[in-house]
Amino acid sequence: MENRRRFLQASAAAVTARSVLGANDRVQMAIIGTGTRGNQVFTGFSAHTDQVFVAACDVAADRLDAFVTSHGKMDTYKDYRRVLERKDIDAVLITAPDHQHEPILQAALSAGKDAYIEKPISNSIGPAQRMVEAVHKSDRVVQVGLQQRSWPHFQECARLIREGYIGTVRQSVMYYGNYMRVPEVDPPTPVPDTLDWQGWLGPAPRKPYAPSRQRTWRAYYDYGGGMITDWGVHLVDVEHWYLQADSKGPAKTTAASNYLTTTRPDRDQTPDTFSIVWEYDNYIATFTNTSPAGLDGIPGTGNYFYGDKGVMLVNRSGYRVFPVAGRMGGGRGPAGRAGQPAPNLPPPPPPIEPRKGEGGRDATPLHARNFLDCVKSRQKPTCHIDIGFHSSLPCIIALMAIQQGRAFTWDGKTAKAV
Repeated sequence: MENRRRFLQASAAAVTARSVLGANDRVQMAIIGTGTRGNQVFTGFSAHTDQVFVAACDVAADRLDAFVTSHGKMDTYKDYRRVLERKDIDAVLITAPDHQHEPILQAALSAGKDAYIEKPISNSIGPAQRMVEAVHKSDRVVQVGLQQRSWPHFQECARLIREGYIGTVRQSVMYYGNYMRVPEVDPPTPVPDTLDWQGWLGPAPRKPYAPSRQRTWRAYYDYGGGMITDWGVHLVDVEHWYLQADSKGPAKTTAASNYLTTTRPDRDQTPDTFSIVWEYDNYIATFTNTSPAGLDGIPGTGNYFYGDKGVMLVNRSGYRVFPVAGRMGGGRGPAGRAGQPAPNLPPPPPPIEPRKGEGGRDATPLHARNFLDCVKSRQKPTCHIDIGFHSSLPCIIALMAIQQGRAFTWDGKTAKAV
């Protein structure tokens, strides 16, 4: 028994040896998934000199070759499990498709690796819950790539709302004005020589290869969730953050959707037009993929928070405040005479100039900085796994509501159809 105990201790020490890093040590990393977003997040990490990527992994050899050509020499792998066997790697950047997140993260945690994982954490509830449980059982640092949490003007706006600048917020309205075109259905074709299709499918249902399934995987329920999860998770994350709902799920989820820009829709694909409603204990949230016009150089897309003193819009370009609807009268009705304040409303907030965002249009370098700092300090990162789960959850339930044409409740553990 004593020999076994010593063996386990020695094994654990070997796995975690490189995780005990000093402030000046370089964090040695590997990237798993070298697609478009992988390249973007890699570039965010590259802003910091205390990290180095020593390995890259992808089941598509052509994509992997292009990545190394663009970013410099590093060891390449087709199987992520071979990457995780390396004791010299401290942390992994997981930017594979959403359906692959759970098995890769589980394996990384078992190998003693810290992880920066892209959002949403998964495209279905069961895997997402298992990921949370696995992180809780480990001592690893896991950052979810909801980088708006690290953006200064988003942080400033959060403080204003939490301090009551626009009063009590009862409604959150989210717009992302873009139709994710559902690709035309393409017939199965031979698998390219450069692709391990079965490895790409991973835990997803076995389907014959078709170019659109790999190229536009976000549009398929099996692998992603279209605009609903891809952008919805960012918007929901801001809503939860500002309204102190980071540990909440929606009490009820309903949705309407259709395929209005697609000639021949495949029902395996998410719809191109939708409107979603989430009911919480103290506010209502809605999300639709359209957008009002912008103003003051700030686009109209993003998060709108409706308080009883004003309305605040925040997005990646900045934020601005509008008068609350109904504050100024328009003739007859409870608002009174035209141009007169409506009765029984709190005083409006003091004037605030529209705030333009700073530092370009991406906070990924800041989010990566927080992760690297936490790898060294062993502190909890800005967007830890619990936040990532609860920001992903409403979007995943919305997918279920759209697929099944039913409303869903959430009791804290299970989504149940109404």
